[in-house]
Amino acid sequence: MTATELTALTIAEAGELIRKKSVSPVDITKACLERIEKHDERLRTYITVLADSAIAEARQAEQAISKGDYRGPLHGIPLALKDTFAMRGVRVTCGSKLMENNVTDYDSAVIERLRKAGAVFLGTLSMHEFAYGCTNSNPFYGFARNPWDDERIPGGSSGGSAAAVAASLCLGSIGTDAGGSVRLPASLCGIVGLKPTFGRISRYGTYALSLTMDHNGPMTKSVADAAIILDAVAGPDPRDPGCASHPVSRYREDLAGGVNGVKVGVPKEYFAEAMDSQVRTAVTAAIEKLRSLGAKIEEVSLPHCSRYAPLTFVAIAMAEASSVHARDLRSKPDLYSQETRELLYMGLVIPSRRLMQAQRVRTMLANDLDAALKRVDLIAMPTASIPAPRIGERTVNLNGRNINTIAALTRLTSLFNLTGLPTISVPCGFTTEGLPIGLQLAGKAFDESTVLRAAHAYETNTNWRERRPPLK
Repeated sequence: MTATELTALTIAEAGELIRKKSVSPVDITKACLERIEKHDERLRTYITVLADSAIAEARQAEQAISKGDYRGPLHGIPLALKDTFAMRGVRVTCGSKLMENNVTDYDSAVIERLRKAGAVFLGTLSMHEFAYGCTNSNPFYGFARNPWDDERIPGGSSGGSAAAVAASLCLGSIGTDAGGSVRLPASLCGIVGLKPTFGRISRYGTYALSLTMDHNGPMTKSVADAAIILDAVAGPDPRDPGCASHPVSRYREDLAGGVNGVKVGVPKEYFAEAMDSQVRTAVTAAIEKLRSLGAKIEEVSLPHCSRYAPLTFVAIAMAEASSVHARDLRSKPDLYSQETRELLYMGLVIPSRRLMQAQRVRTMLANDLDAALKRVDLIAMPTASIPAPRIGERTVNLNGRNINTIAALTRLTSLFNLTGLPTISVPCGFTTEGLPIGLQLAGKAFDESTVLRAAHAYETNTNWRERRPPLK
């Protein structure tokens, strides 16, 4: 196989070839490193490339597999993670100047479990400073670019992860999602992004932004790949007080079965609001495709969610982020960018009564979703109401109105961070300009299996995943 063919493989495809010893982990790793060298000067997806250690890890995997010690579908697979997971002996900056020389002597839980599965680590990926934003515009390490159109953002805060996976600069990644930061860049870059239930994946060793809304989640080329990574990293961890003890499924095995009889709810309030016309058309067609596959489509109402979720999210996220950064903000304010510093200062002055009110509204939103999910198995809507905007584009025109770009991006995702429900973004079409569009499916708490199964059924009965960014 050529280097281009090797890097285009999904984790599932590469894992099977490695298991059969038809392909070497060293060859795949070298192919990824060559592609990084060729394309990343422009795309700026990596903060740190670990070329030497990646080759060494790939050789170790190859030797172990040759002796019959095959650990599973991630053994020998080259991954790269968002630059926010502690990795022993490696600089992890969280996309910040404050932590530009941060090196730990321990691994995060995510890294530990991926090492156990035999993964190879190519490096750390670009992100919005301290994950506090949705554009991935970073003044310290450069602006990551969308491989479908490098004048556009990849989304954030896990934009480097999405762009690297889409551009085949790694075979998969894990990002963090406090308000949509796995799903939004996945949608804008045409890949799969899974935000599991709150507490499903340990956050030990992951730098915090919002203690009650942070989630770790896979970012991959296919739904099966997301299930493979979730199989490896999900499960209890006493080091993370927020990590759940709820039983873990075998997610890849659960993908089979289709969506026949699965009830999918379409929230009328969200579809009544401003949305790019091509996004609306693509997502509506995707829902009809689910119907044709046997799903039962039903209109549902989330009477308070579209109106109150965005502001509720902002109040809680800003207060929690400012709490995380309070000490450094007092002692080292100049090490933050102006944008992030101003947001953190704003969070420090949110009145406690407003925060208490936001928490009460949060409960109301959870009740709305709980009522809907007693009638249906899944909620379907767009991941983002717009395709990828241009770098620096502060407003977008929707139905004749200029709307703040960040608000347009995050309006449909933050609800599921407030409520902690499992949610996936899967590609469902492209605009006439060739920009990806994402379908978002949300399910009941700890029912990732149904979310993944429905996304897999849709993916395998469409051909959107076969398209690749126009990289030379």
